[in-house]
Amino acid sequence: MAKRATAEDVARAAGVSKWTVIRAFTPGASISEKSRVKVLGAAEQVNYRPNLLARSLATNLTHQIAILVDDFKNPHKLPVLELLTGKLQSEGMLAVLININEHFDHVQALLEAGQRQVDAVILFGTAFRPEMLADDRLKGGAPLYVLARDSQIPNVPAVTCNSALAMQEMCEHFHAKGYRRPAFLSGARTVSTALGRRRTFQDFWEAQGADPVQDLFAASYGSDEGFAAVRHAFEATPRKGWPDLLMCENDALAFGAIDYVRSVLNLRLPQDIAIAGFDNTPLSASPAYDLTTYEQPAAEMVAVIVEMILGRVPRERRALKGKFIARSTA
Repeated sequence: MAKRATAEDVARAAGVSKWTVIRAFTPGASISEKSRVKVLGAAEQVNYRPNLLARSLATNLTHQIAILVDDFKNPHKLPVLELLTGKLQSEGMLAVLININEHFDHVQALLEAGQRQVDAVILFGTAFRPEMLADDRLKGGAPLYVLARDSQIPNVPAVTCNSALAMQEMCEHFHAKGYRRPAFLSGARTVSTALGRRRTFQDFWEAQGADPVQDLFAASYGSDEGFAAVRHAFEATPRKGWPDLLMCENDALAFGAIDYVRSVLNLRLPQDIAIAGFDNTPLSASPAYDLTTYEQPAAEMVAVIVEMILGRVPRERRALKGKFIARSTA
């Protein structure tokens, strides 16, 4: 294997000091444009790349951001991860993706992130609970952020879609269509990432004098879990008690619900029951589903959370407006 070029090699090739080379590769360092161009040209000539690990020891920054994900079944995750990792890379940072599962919990993940000296941690999932932060081993860790969920955790800002506005707009659409027997299908219930969608949904229908909102709960946010939750609820309820509107907490749950009511109950959408989701994942526009849903402002949310990490905007909760997508299912 060829020897890796060093800063000394660049200095010799450019006819400058090693410290001039270091300044040329240090953002914000004092160096003339002429010297910087000369150093970069020499670096290209000898195929030099700066040692980021060594730089991190000097700056106390690794430019690595940990992203904790605990619900990979949710199809909304991949498009947002593509945006997030791309934005981080464009700012000179690298994403460290950590898979939270039954063998590796959030506390272990945060400890692992701390050992890697990441500059920040983004919680991009559903199961994080505030009490996890009580572990003494986590004190003094990297700043935490929550993406695409509301946060009830003190000093942990969330960048999310404005769920209250979203649900209000969707409910007004459903009410105008004549639906009066609403139900809400939620995913896994946790203390810290309550979305607020169900609360707004319930408040709207109570104000309209509609039937009480029926609650359905899925084990997680996948389509299989949506199928199972709707099957359990409908099998336990006489037909006259079935809802005429099912609002699902995300698109994946809605896909499972649609599969069940069509394939097992032979119901028509939206004539017999209306079903809506949330996220506007790519599959929602497929003719197989043509799902009424709500598009989160993913690109804007990603941009804001990266700006917070870089210190360009205040660390504070931000709720951004998305876009209602009316299709044939509701």
